[in-house]
Amino acid sequence: MNPAQTLEDIFRREHGLVLSSLIRTFGDFDVAEEALADAVASAVENWPRGGTPSNPAAWLLTVARRKGIDRLRRRRRLEERMPLLVGEEATSQADRSESSVPDERLRLIFTCCHPALSPEGQVALTLRTLGGLTTAEIARAFLTSEATMFQRITRAKNKIRLAGIPYQVPSSEQLPARMESVLAVVYLIFNEGYSSMSGTELVRVDLCQEGIHLAEMLVALLPGEPDVLGLAALCWLTEGRRPGRIDSAGELVLLADHDRTKWDRAAIDRGLRLLEEVHQSADGSPYVIQARIAAIHSTSRSHAATDWGTIVDLYRWLYELRPSPVVALNHAAAVAMAEGEPAGLALMEPLASVLAGYQPFHAARAELLARAGRATEAAESFVQP
Repeated sequence: MNPAQTLEDIFRREHGLVLSSLIRTFGDFDVAEEALADAVASAVENWPRGGTPSNPAAWLLTVARRKGIDRLRRRRRLEERMPLLVGEEATSQADRSESSVPDERLRLIFTCCHPALSPEGQVALTLRTLGGLTTAEIARAFLTSEATMFQRITRAKNKIRLAGIPYQVPSSEQLPARMESVLAVVYLIFNEGYSSMSGTELVRVDLCQEGIHLAEMLVALLPGEPDVLGLAALCWLTEGRRPGRIDSAGELVLLADHDRTKWDRAAIDRGLRLLEEVHQSADGSPYVIQARIAAIHSTSRSHAATDWGTIVDLYRWLYELRPSPVVALNHAAAVAMAEGEPAGLALMEPLASVLAGYQPFHAARAELLARAGRATEAAESFVQP
């Protein structure tokens, strides 16, 4: 692998860890991001000559701290911070144990998800800083322009700075106000990896793993919390089916055509164990309901042998809790499997206007039309955007 690709892979993997530590050090998102960018530029210059460091994250963190201090010196903003930063700079990397990583990242998540920020800003800022997504990638995920997303992220950063929002995990009394956005952020990071909306990759494994890692950190921080357990279970169960999702030619494979022998049973088992920890009375959690749907898919012997009736009921329940056109589409597809294509199409047709720009709608509709013997209509639906 060439040095440039090696650096790109390392940056993707270590971005959230390094940036969260820098934000805590400098107390400023922009300074932290600029310092990390400077460190990456230094790596591009030095690593091809001297080789990749044995601990790339530590190298980037050390160089970024120095670069950040230089920037603060030039801006004459160091003053009272200087003794603390110099002392921290002198601390050996050996003193920074891996156990501190989850707290750093969780501080960053909860800071980004402070209720003073707009919900859109919370999610976008965390995806940018912790997930390492570009502004363009986040814009595509939110179906908006890159310029709009840039302004949204900038406003969120400014709000944190001007309002003096603390960089910390909130108290137990404050958690409910932050939890919904935090879970949404983690799920969006995982989903951006599983159904990549940018580049040539259909799956970005690094983001899938980041989403799972963050979900597991939340499980450790909030043991027994139904929404957290449901989200972590959902991510693991979905991840377990990922090996069957892409064929040898790099093309997407529909769930019905998956080679189930390729599925990652260890990941599926982890998801099932997490789901077992959820008390039955907590089934009103949308994440738990989605995890139960994923569990049925993941434990069925075949697509035809799937318990579609239960899935229909679960999607109906999910729609009552979180009504959305996409949930309605999934419910219609499940109804088609349980009751036949005409029943599914009858539920799907009213969604045509609201989901006109949503490609999975046209693909699902075309599939049902083809199975119903309506080939001409199916072909027309397949070529929709």
